Amino acid sequence: MPSILFVCLGNICRSPLAEGALRAEARRLHLDLIVDSAGTGNWHAGEPPDERAQRTALRNGVDISALRARQVTRADFRR
Repeated sequence: MPSILFVCLGNICRSPLAEGALRAEARRLHLDLIVDSAGTGNWHAGEPPDERAQRTALRNGVDISALRARQVTRADFRR
């Protein structure tokens, strides 16, 4: 199964938005994809996406509020 990882700096704005958008589109098109996101840094680890990112996602019909920031790991490159 294809796996796509979106990466940005803190994993609270860009990458969770991209993850949510692709997950929604994959679901709509009935595609089997593994979609995830991570940040290069760990200072936001465990935090939800930024409120502005959540509002932007919701305006486009996507709920990303359950996502939590995490730092990219070596294992991410072996999926």
